[in-house]
Amino acid sequence: METTFPRLLLQHAARRPAAAAMREKEYGIWQALTWAELAQMVEQLACGLHEAGLKRGEHMVVVGANRPRLYATMLAAQALGAIPVPLYQDAVAAECVFPINNAEVRFAFAEDQEQVDKLLEIRPQCPQLAAIYYDDPRGLRNYSEPGLSALDALLAAGAKFAAANPGFFQAEVDRAQPDDVAAMFFTSGTTGQPKGVVHTHRTLLDRARAGAEFDKLTEAEEVLAYMPPAWVGQNIFSYAQWLACGFVVNCPESSSTVMIDLKEIGPTYYFAPPRIFEGLLTSVMIRMEDAGALKRALFGRFMDLARRVGPALRDGQRIGALDRALYALGNLLVYGPLRNNLGFSRVRVAYTAGEAIGPDLFAFYRAIGVNLKQLYGSTETAVFVCMQPDNQVRADTVGIPCRDVEIQVAGNGEILVRSPGLLKEYYKNPEATAEVKTADGWYHTGDAGFLDAHGHLKIIDRAKDVGRLADGSMFAPKYIENKLKFFPYIKEAVAMGDQRDMVCAMVNIDFDAVGNWAERRNLPYAGYTDLAQKPEVYALIQDCLEKVNADLAGDERLAGSQVHRFLVLHKELDADDGELTRTNKVRRGFIADKYGVLVDALYGGRNEQYIETQVKFEDGRSGSVSATLKIMDARTFPALKAAA
Repeated sequence: METTFPRLLLQHAARRPAAAAMREKEYGIWQALTWAELAQMVEQLACGLHEAGLKRGEHMVVVGANRPRLYATMLAAQALGAIPVPLYQDAVAAECVFPINNAEVRFAFAEDQEQVDKLLEIRPQCPQLAAIYYDDPRGLRNYSEPGLSALDALLAAGAKFAAANPGFFQAEVDRAQPDDVAAMFFTSGTTGQPKGVVHTHRTLLDRARAGAEFDKLTEAEEVLAYMPPAWVGQNIFSYAQWLACGFVVNCPESSSTVMIDLKEIGPTYYFAPPRIFEGLLTSVMIRMEDAGALKRALFGRFMDLARRVGPALRDGQRIGALDRALYALGNLLVYGPLRNNLGFSRVRVAYTAGEAIGPDLFAFYRAIGVNLKQLYGSTETAVFVCMQPDNQVRADTVGIPCRDVEIQVAGNGEILVRSPGLLKEYYKNPEATAEVKTADGWYHTGDAGFLDAHGHLKIIDRAKDVGRLADGSMFAPKYIENKLKFFPYIKEAVAMGDQRDMVCAMVNIDFDAVGNWAERRNLPYAGYTDLAQKPEVYALIQDCLEKVNADLAGDERLAGSQVHRFLVLHKELDADDGELTRTNKVRRGFIADKYGVLVDALYGGRNEQYIETQVKFEDGRSGSVSATLKIMDARTFPALKAAA
């Protein structure tokens, strides 16, 4: 069906005006906004923006957390034929300069004082930024910057214009065509400047509907919108699919209340990148470490059973009557309460996307009865390329191509995709567009993988990251890192080894998990840097590494990728320091350059290395962190021969 986002909004408002479209938690109370109320808000905002001078085809930046008014502003811009450009709310001011200038942005929506301050700071570098509208007025009473005004004032002006021009809004909505540009998303920029990915109403809604059909989504779903709106995954799940299906989107009060809000809402449809699932599992393991001996023994016994039979049960396979009965008892005593504690009691389908998830982490959630599945896609493909059908879920694949998707594997192992969801172009960057999109419509994903005998796609790593050790054996760093991050004590890992004679790793400890572990052992520490360099912590991380090495020894292709030497970094990898993208992906090349002295020490056989690192604090100040880092060896294991 050919349509646009604003048309879908008006259809829902006409068909079920009193049904809840969104809920927002404010001062601890959930407030509902109906489809009719949302449509009226969008009309008033669109009329106000039109009066203010927003033109068809112009870009409008929106920066903030998930809020009904942010969604309404995006819809209002689209209703006028303008193009919303969501930016990451945790990006530092300097990171906003390129997108705003690249897209020639004159109008911006800012959620609160923090975002307003950020935009005002860069205004001298973005002189065309004429109008900034803010939602939350707290702290902004005495601001008198030109072009800065409250969204309430825009709504009031829009309401007045709409009353005087009753047919204007509908006429503007009717002018839009499915192939008009609907939104632009800036890539995370793991290598160089971010690129503006241009999508139309057709591409985004086609993929939203393909995903909805695949999992039989209806207007009865409940979704918690807590990821950054600038991430295309959040935008597809909580914006495109929201309007395609008409379900309810719930906005948490703040980032600190997400876990509480998750339990209160009990979503039926849930999505998160692997890092969120890692964090949830870490919190579970910390609590279990603090539990009594009986409770820990019960948890361990039933989790062993869950890992053995849970995934098979989840996939509808036959298991013995005794195991089925024991699992039912485990569900009553352990798995059910655990799902409830995580907020997953009502989840019908949960997805992880954004990057590969560790197989052990994936198996844990399926073992306790959560229908966690993987999907494969990217910003350029409007997310949905491959999805895992129920009862065909495996940790080592990302599923089968979904509706109307074609997949080819190039001679070098790179995955090529042809889909109705492909980007129109990279904005003002025809060279980059031509590099990834062929004349006959194939998109170069940059990922290495293959289709297995069952037609499921298996991703090995980013094509540029898959390398070879000096002896010719395969080196897939992301695979190794994911296995390491399954352990609750390891928050991040960076594996190195391409063209070298062995694999080495730099590790970030999880401060909460390791801190809890240290406190139970009466091990004193004075902050992250001190804790990270404790001999006891090194022994803990060494044990995790050696377990991964033992596991890798069982894989003939990756046995050579066992980690030989490692160190624990003195600071957490941080997006503000350029080490991670805003979607928390490791910027491997940047880290290798920044910590070159540590890489040299790892491969040079040294036992310790002094380093001083510049860091940015949350309040914008700069400083440095220094330490002498220990470097240790990890035990490796002979490769296990495959059975004849």
